[in-house]
Amino acid sequence: MPVQRPTPYSAFNFLVALGDGTEAEVAGGFAEVSGLNAEVTVAEYRNGNVPVNYVTKIPGIHKAGDVTLKRGVIGAQNIYEWLEQVRGGAVDAKRNVEVRLQDESQSQTVVSWRLIGAMPIKWTGPTLTAKGGTDVAMEELVLAVETIQQA
Repeated sequence: MPVQRPTPYSAFNFLVALGDGTEAEVAGGFAEVSGLNAEVTVAEYRNGNVPVNYVTKIPGIHKAGDVTLKRGVIGAQNIYEWLEQVRGGAVDAKRNVEVRLQDESQSQTVVSWRLIGAMPIKWTGPTLTAKGGTDVAMEELVLAVETIQQA
């Protein structure tokens, strides 16, 4: 349940649980989560005998956007193994992923989002360059999500 306060929470304290049973062991934290969104489509309808000339908007189906997760490459295979399950046609490859925003002391979850029916649809490996410097090799995972719930 969200914890309300007068000032907004920082966006840099969060946890991601991939729903693969390894939540107790941290296998590389994610640096970024983007695309948390939900949308309700509308159907426009107008009765022919209505005296005013405008349409009524009726709620239609709802959908969730694709969610992108980014993390540094650490050699963990959990993301790639999940992608292989989906590519192999595994029916049970969909998972419930949870994103939890923590308070500044990282002692409690202040709001969390449950991504229901998530499955990987795109994996992008790091951009490699020989120029040297301080860049970190990052991998990106895009999840198709059936619905998002605030937990």
